[in-house]
Amino acid sequence: MSLKLRIVSPEKIVFVGDVESVTVPGTAGEFQVLPNHAPLISSLEPGRVLYDCADGRKELNITGGFAEVQNNNVSLCVEMQ
Repeated sequence: MSLKLRIVSPEKIVFVGDVESVTVPGTAGEFQVLPNHAPLISSLEPGRVLYDCADGRKELNITGGFAEVQNNNVSLCVEMQ
């Protein structure tokens, strides 16, 4: 089973696709999202978003944003430099 990840910034759609896991820098601490994760909404602080997709691990540096997790869908609205 996989997750549907969508990462958007004010300027563009950064990534849309299936991933095995997503790790994000939440304001209460870094957390990882795996399939069947409980629903969640969190603000994000500056740091790295890591996601494992079919062609390997990807990394994205962000300056902040928000995350929503629901029904194996992960939506990240992020700000980047």
